Parts: sequence; C-alpha cells; structure tokens
Amino acid sequence: MEYLVDMRLADSARSTTVAEGLVFIEQYILPTLELGEKLAAENRILAGGPQSGNIGLSFIIRADSAKEIDEIVAGLPVWPRMVTSVTPLTTWSGRRNALQSRLERLRAGTMPGEAQASGAAR
Repeated sequence: MEYLVDMRLADSARSTTVAEGLVFIEQYILPTLELGEKLAAENRILAGGPQSGNIGLSFIIRADSAKEIDEIVAGLPVWPRMVTSVTPLTTWSGRRNALQSRLERLRAGTMPGEAQASGAAR
C-alpha cells in the first residue's frame, strides 16, 4: 500500500542558538536525508522528498502494513521534532470501484447509510 507522508518542523523544535542549530543539522537533518536517499534507492520512497524553502518532507512511501509505515516514519531521525501526518492512498480504479455502490444507492433514491439504518430499526 502507498502512503502520503507530510512532515513539518514543530514550532517548539526550532533552534534558538548556534549550538542547537549545529546539533539539529548534524544529528537530525543530515541523517534523515541519508536515510531518505536509501529508502528512495530501495524504491520504498516512490516520489517527493525535502520541501524547498522550509524544514519539511513530503513523500509517497510504499509499506505493507500500518505497523511498517509507523516503523519507517518513526525511524527517521528528524521524526521527534516534526508534526507528521500519514494518509493511506488508494488507486484511481480502487476509488472508482468503492464509489460504485454509493452511486447505485443514490440512483435508487437512497442516501448512503439510510438502508442500513432503516433495516436496523425493523
């Protein structure tokens, strides 16, 4: 399955001194970039990368389970300093197929959830 990962630097993670800035770049940013390049070379990261103009990452990653995506994302050195969202993606045809039953209910004049609710009340 593929996931859209968006990571943005948390406000509380901003460096306020030169020493903090050095540590942040050396211990968090550079190791994260190296791991990202490795994941891309392994075809785990399919698209995206570091954002231009700010401290953030946006990428599509392939993982076999939610547990695996958690391990990969939490394994990025910069993860503890980021606000992260992970969105599971589907395929174009998968989404179209998922909408077919909804479309059929709407054509029949039934709102989604209506048939189940009226059936449960009987």
